[in-house]
Amino acid sequence: MEDTGRALYSISAVGNMVGLPVATLRTWEDRYALVVPDRNASGHRLYSRDQVEQLRFIRTRMAQGLSAADAHRLLAEQLGAGLPITTQTSRGRLLILLVEPDPYSAEYQEYFLKTEGFEVKMASDEEAARRSLHEDPPSLAVIELLVSGGSGLSLCRYAKEAGVPVVAVSVLECRDQAIEAGADAFLLKPLDPLKFVSTARDLLGSSSFLHTPPGDSP
Repeated sequence: MEDTGRALYSISAVGNMVGLPVATLRTWEDRYALVVPDRNASGHRLYSRDQVEQLRFIRTRMAQGLSAADAHRLLAEQLGAGLPITTQTSRGRLLILLVEPDPYSAEYQEYFLKTEGFEVKMASDEEAARRSLHEDPPSLAVIELLVSGGSGLSLCRYAKEAGVPVVAVSVLECRDQAIEAGADAFLLKPLDPLKFVSTARDLLGSSSFLHTPPGDSP
């Protein structure tokens, strides 16, 4: 079963996913103390998939005319009653760059991404990955941190500078290092197929209900 409560996404990734400025997320956290992310050792905010859905719930209610305060109040009532917090989903055909030196792991990841309708481009080393990021920027990059002898962190920085969202993956528990290097999310291998695909959809925005956000005022 997918662990939707584990801290996963950086605040910048969440802002892009739900269509809100980072400053607004911080303001809501301080003002309403309802959607409160975890903090890593460096103090960076990290949100779970459950919290992303909660923020989407708030955005949806604001689009329907509620104030931020009323939307938070409604969310608190839903959570207090134990009701599920879900939003509608949609998918699109978007390009994902898969940076994976292990051919078996690459085939495994490619299969699940293509099954979900995504287009996938492969790179087995740092040079090929940098070339793809420069010549044909993808909508999302999935980067194995041990690629080319451990060049994944520098690739995360390179992709971030190019404006490409990144899912970092590794057999080593190095979430904090990945986030520091610019990754938007980190997944520990062996990958859970559902969590892997859900993370890709979230960062691509293809599971978001809202595409045109209402006013940004908190």
